[in-house]
Amino acid sequence: MKESLINKDIKIFTGNSNLVLAKAICKYLGITLGKAITSKFSNEEIQVKIEENVRGMETFVIQSISSPVNDNLMELLIIVDALSRSSARRITAVIPYFGYAKQEKKTIGREPISAKLVANLITTAGVDRVITIDLHAAAIQGFFDIPVDNLYALPILSAYFMKKKLVNSKIVVVSPDAGGVARARSFAERLNASLAIIFKRRPQPDVSEVIEVVGEVKNKTAIIIDDMISTGGTLVHANNAILNLGAKEVYACATHPIFAGESISLIKNSSIKEVVITDTIQIADLKSKPKFTVLSVAPLLGEAIYRNFFNLSVSKLFS
Repeated sequence: MKESLINKDIKIFTGNSNLVLAKAICKYLGITLGKAITSKFSNEEIQVKIEENVRGMETFVIQSISSPVNDNLMELLIIVDALSRSSARRITAVIPYFGYAKQEKKTIGREPISAKLVANLITTAGVDRVITIDLHAAAIQGFFDIPVDNLYALPILSAYFMKKKLVNSKIVVVSPDAGGVARARSFAERLNASLAIIFKRRPQPDVSEVIEVVGEVKNKTAIIIDDMISTGGTLVHANNAILNLGAKEVYACATHPIFAGESISLIKNSSIKEVVITDTIQIADLKSKPKFTVLSVAPLLGEAIYRNFFNLSVSKLFS
């Protein structure tokens, strides 16, 4: 039987990015969410006030760096600073979605590496450890000089499709680009399915064109898997290319539902049968929209927090 966290020296706080997820994590752990006020002054500066004692406590701050990205990032940094100045023993930033992750390398001259800058800001603010889910680029772990637990939502997503009995050789898992092949291969192995890869080009940022599909998709049910859905353009183009090659139907799944601009309407009006995502980013009323299924990462993050507090292995969650 697991040891309870009640009456232990642990406090969990959150900003405004994903209050629903933060409460679900606390419910999983059987503790209450820490009391704090995160608001704005009249001049739009972030205001934070920790309303309970944290001296000598193990503290966790749950905050996705999602839209509004800069507000949520600043909330995280200022909450951490407040905890540090209040003599918290250790501060762990639980970042379900790590923003700026797409800017992890220079693609042309005179570009920043913004993901590294954000890592530096988080460390400088006083964070001792980071827990996140499905970093867009694994190399971002190396941007930190503190421990980073990069968790994986793949078991949660694959379990959903197993429950729907979408497993066997009649299923093909599709990677929407070459960079996601390792993720798609692991997903396909879990479903005992075959693998296909889409090769695309980007004539301009946030615009993609399918060049070629490698792998057999004809007369199969296809499941496209990616780490995030942003504008939805890549997903819809991949869906059309797969159906044109004779696939019976197309599902899609991803960890992070960024859903920028008109992406929800674009996906809703497409022929994609179902889109399965997690709640790393809070999207209002998404559960009520047809075609979208939201799975919770609260148990995954809750277990990671529990294991960190008791100094247990986190990697065993996936072994």
